[in-house]
Amino acid sequence: MTPERSASNRPDPGTPVFYGRRHGRRLRRQPAENLEWGLDHYGIDADTVECAAALPPQALFNDEPDREDRPVFLEIGFGGGEHLAARAEESPGACFIGAEPFMNGVAGLCGHIRQRGLTNIRIWPEDVRLFLPLLPDACLDGAFILFPDPWPKFRHRERRILQPVMIDQLARLIRPGGELLLASDDATAKTWLLQSMLGTDDFAWQARRPADWRQPPPGWPGTRYMAKAEKAGRRSAWFLYRRQDRQNP
Repeated sequence: MTPERSASNRPDPGTPVFYGRRHGRRLRRQPAENLEWGLDHYGIDADTVECAAALPPQALFNDEPDREDRPVFLEIGFGGGEHLAARAEESPGACFIGAEPFMNGVAGLCGHIRQRGLTNIRIWPEDVRLFLPLLPDACLDGAFILFPDPWPKFRHRERRILQPVMIDQLARLIRPGGELLLASDDATAKTWLLQSMLGTDDFAWQARRPADWRQPPPGWPGTRYMAKAEKAGRRSAWFLYRRQDRQNP
């Protein structure tokens, strides 16, 4: 399917162009119901986040006031939601925000939330670049960018998710000591991720030996995208970074 690029993707000159897909195959009845239910209960819309912009992101979980001091994690491009749902299930005391513009993937996460009875996930079903500027400084304990679209052609390199402006935003949002986990099975994307992170002093790569990036982190739940890559013979790599504290290096 041709990536969507229309006037609706860019309502004004200050809005970044979105090149990815918003919809895949037509959803069947149950996934469609899960999507409607999930966004109704756990979706974040622009009005909600703008009202909460002056507050910590825990305000998005206002139906659970005991979460005010809980850690917050963000997954950018959660795919089918397997990883995010597993993280939320294993850490019920934490808050998780997932950003994913592909509605079929959002439907998948909504199904996981419904089946597992999760209450500690909120969903931004739009381009994450519209969401990050609304969040306050040092509000995240960690972030994940896992198996992003590699946009392998050189002329499409500006469409790759990890750009200098994205790294700067993550450096602003992740508290000192917080972690950023990147992963890919694509050779072009692996090189791009590593080279992009070499350009910043805000994050330190935590690998000390090859096994640190060749093996998934403890408790890795696996995803359907990773399973597809393994079936095709592609090896995945994980790059873990820690946000540096400039005041106490």
